[in-house]
Amino acid sequence: MDEIVINADKLTKVYRLYNKPIDRLKEAVSFGSRKKHHKDFCALEEISFEIRRGETVGIIGKNGSGKSTLLKILTGVLTPTAGNLSVVGRVSALLELGTGFNPEYTGIENIYLSGTIMGYSKEEMNAKLENIISFADIGDFIYQPVKTYSSGMFVRLAFAVAINVDPEVLIIDEALSVGDIKFQQKCYRKIEEFKRDKTVLFVSHDLIAVNKFCDRTIWLNEGVVVEDGKPFEVSKRYQAFMLDSKLTKYDESDKGEVLVSNDNINLNDISLDVLGDNKAQIIGIGLYDVLNNKKVAIVTIGQAVRLYIRVKFNSAIENPIYGFSIKDQLNNIVTQTNSYVLNKSVIYGNVGEIVNVAFEFAVPNLNIGSYTISPALASGSQEDHIQHSWVHDALVFQVVSQKKYHLPGFIALDEVEFSILQ
Repeated sequence: MDEIVINADKLTKVYRLYNKPIDRLKEAVSFGSRKKHHKDFCALEEISFEIRRGETVGIIGKNGSGKSTLLKILTGVLTPTAGNLSVVGRVSALLELGTGFNPEYTGIENIYLSGTIMGYSKEEMNAKLENIISFADIGDFIYQPVKTYSSGMFVRLAFAVAINVDPEVLIIDEALSVGDIKFQQKCYRKIEEFKRDKTVLFVSHDLIAVNKFCDRTIWLNEGVVVEDGKPFEVSKRYQAFMLDSKLTKYDESDKGEVLVSNDNINLNDISLDVLGDNKAQIIGIGLYDVLNNKKVAIVTIGQAVRLYIRVKFNSAIENPIYGFSIKDQLNNIVTQTNSYVLNKSVIYGNVGEIVNVAFEFAVPNLNIGSYTISPALASGSQEDHIQHSWVHDALVFQVVSQKKYHLPGFIALDEVEFSILQ
């Protein structure tokens, strides 16, 4: 585990962006003129790290943070603008769909093509062919052009090739999110076997998978390394960052202060999916720990939390009902409540008024995973009401647990008694 397999030293990648295609031609025929017709975009800026044999390293970051650019440099698809890179051994990569395969070739032909690109002879690929076809498990489609494949079939073949060509370094970029769950599980089992004495770079937005499979996590943002450390700690800070930067105006000085006295729960993401007649608007949401009144993005079962919702009334509304639902990754509503069923009546909402409300509760016995909160404001009753504002998936949080084993399902059962009856 002491051998350094990947050594990146101040890797930088700068792209030239042109407003119009003609600008590229103007610059090409400028004959020494210093006038620039492009803007420089720095996708990576002096990225440095070392990865040792036997390490499984997760790379996380929001879209556009430089993850895919970094992987393409590591695999030789792109050349860095500056910096040095050293990679020891053969690298196999499963990048975005389409990379490395010729759509006109059959699955079999693409297997040999991939082997040739990696430096294997036809005889060596002949020896690996049976294992690749068996793992891909796509039947007679292996003899058809890959342009006829579904995305799931494509991933099956690509992963089968990547994992069975005996690389020293395996790089996976999000592609496993496409396949069906049985194949995903099959891939993860194979990764567990592979990583025992090899090196794996794992890029994913699934923080649970990153925390489970990786020994270390690198967090990229806007082309620079924000943090490099233990997966759970890095993921915790990354998710808190994403919650604040995507959905709220956030100020470090606001941590721990009384929420209703500042603006750190204001929604500013225009891409949020909002339903309702707009007589009232939900303009803010925040999830806080009750004990220290600090914003949280990762919680544990039973933790006391307080959900704040901020509403602006564009019209006078009689008997407003404040509520929220919690949904899992498959968009299933796992629990919900509102002020009406809690018998907390609110008489009126006046035009132009901004109201802050809070729901305090213990995190329910949810299974580990990522969840969203959708706040809502209606009027009327539980059986007959008008929806004024419903913000789908306005807030994201993650439930974690210290238990060794976790089973699928909506909730986790505690204090279960088991006995064998004679």
